[in-house]
Amino acid sequence: MSDTGLDVFDKTLQKTHIWLDELMQERPNCSKQEAWHTLCATLRTLRDKLPADLAAHFAAQLPLLLRGAFYEQYDPAQQPMPLRSQEEFLQQVKSTPGMIERVDADTVSAVLRVVSRQVDPGLTDKLRQALSEETRSLWAA
Repeated sequence: MSDTGLDVFDKTLQKTHIWLDELMQERPNCSKQEAWHTLCATLRTLRDKLPADLAAHFAAQLPLLLRGAFYEQYDPAQQPMPLRSQEEFLQQVKSTPGMIERVDADTVSAVLRVVSRQVDPGLTDKLRQALSEETRSLWAA
């Protein structure tokens, strides 16, 4: 028996929980709520730094629930936003509405490691290459 009565909802909840659980393993003192906010803020910041077509390819590999969060308040006409530094990337993550956890480079790197494990490796390489060299260092290969 499913929790929601709709298989598509149950599957996206299960897949989203896998992402959150992986992030919580990476960041042991992180609650599920903090993991959700950190994951969404990092995904949205990444989205804003990508060309629209690459962001769409990335979104297609996200669980449906995360895909909705990824596209929340998205304006493809404004993309990609210029990316000048790693600190700028981190500042955008920190300033995302709903952020409740102190975010640092290690936290963002943890999210990007989860992305690397959950998304096709070829796409992961394209995402990494779309970032500035300094910001790419957050995303250890």
